[in-house]
Amino acid sequence: MAARLARTAVTPLLPADYLDMVAPLRAGAELRGRVLSVTAETPDAATVHIRPGRDWAGHVPGQYVRLGVDVEGVRHWRPYSLTSPPATADGSISVTVKAVPGGVVSNHLVRSLAPGTLLQLGQAAGDFVLGAHRGPVLFVTAGSGITPVMGMLRSHLHELDDVVLVHSAPTGADVVFGAELRRLHARGRLRLVERHTSRQGVLAPADLDELVPDRRERQTWACGPTAMLDAHEAHWAATTPPGRLHTERFRPAVLAAGEGGTLTFTRSGALVATDGATTVLDAGEAAGVLMPSGCRMGICFRCVAPLRSGAVRDLRNGEITTAVPEDGIRIQTCVSAAAGPCDIDL
Repeated sequence: MAARLARTAVTPLLPADYLDMVAPLRAGAELRGRVLSVTAETPDAATVHIRPGRDWAGHVPGQYVRLGVDVEGVRHWRPYSLTSPPATADGSISVTVKAVPGGVVSNHLVRSLAPGTLLQLGQAAGDFVLGAHRGPVLFVTAGSGITPVMGMLRSHLHELDDVVLVHSAPTGADVVFGAELRRLHARGRLRLVERHTSRQGVLAPADLDELVPDRRERQTWACGPTAMLDAHEAHWAATTPPGRLHTERFRPAVLAAGEGGTLTFTRSGALVATDGATTVLDAGEAAGVLMPSGCRMGICFRCVAPLRSGAVRDLRNGEITTAVPEDGIRIQTCVSAAAGPCDIDL
């Protein structure tokens, strides 16, 4: 907040900008969420509880939300599965994050995020959901792949009579939501099979034929590392009637910001090599791209365009914004310069 107030001395503001300072979660504002708390789940995983802005449209269990997280002046967008039911007593939502080695955002969220922090939010998305199915279910998960399934279990378990969950983690202590899942198993609400890979080795798809003898008759939802999902998809295709395996893949999103880069204007087909001081607006116009614009000072917001992928630097304050496909990030082209290769939807 202090940094934002300081910038008002050099950056003209609209009335909406002042409202953002006092009511950032109001209806009509850019969608944000305020961190309520961060709860440790394992030594390297934590659940982030968030109060979303009033324009949050809700979610279906199993879906994910993209978070825009500012780390050392760079805004990163990452998708995380929602682990809370759609309706909570306080209207909050939660995501559960596992810190990965070298992961800028995941380590920040797990180890450094403070209550009260504002995060940018996208609307919930994804089709890794139960839908209308309420028959026998098999969940196959590994590592943080348990997170979308936990959202389903917390919302739908009371509607399901026959649930088997096979989960892989290095040790029992590494099982995210381990205590909660074991309680559900002890109460007979589901059958939990834990695979501790440091001792038992990686679960092979064929192992499921012994662990869950009727797995071919079950609808199966699987989430975990890419290699695991590739193996399961091949096994299901060879042994199981089609349409019974549903998978969720977490996409990587690693972008390195630099100075300048090649701008690709997707719809017009123009490619422009720029330095780190030339705005996207100027570069596009020089290449003959029809660029929407207005005041050219970052005030009127008529120059806003979708950044499909890449990184840009705000020339007013040096902040970096990154995007990967489907993030839906929009930038002001008159005050943004390329900070690496970029695709602009113009």
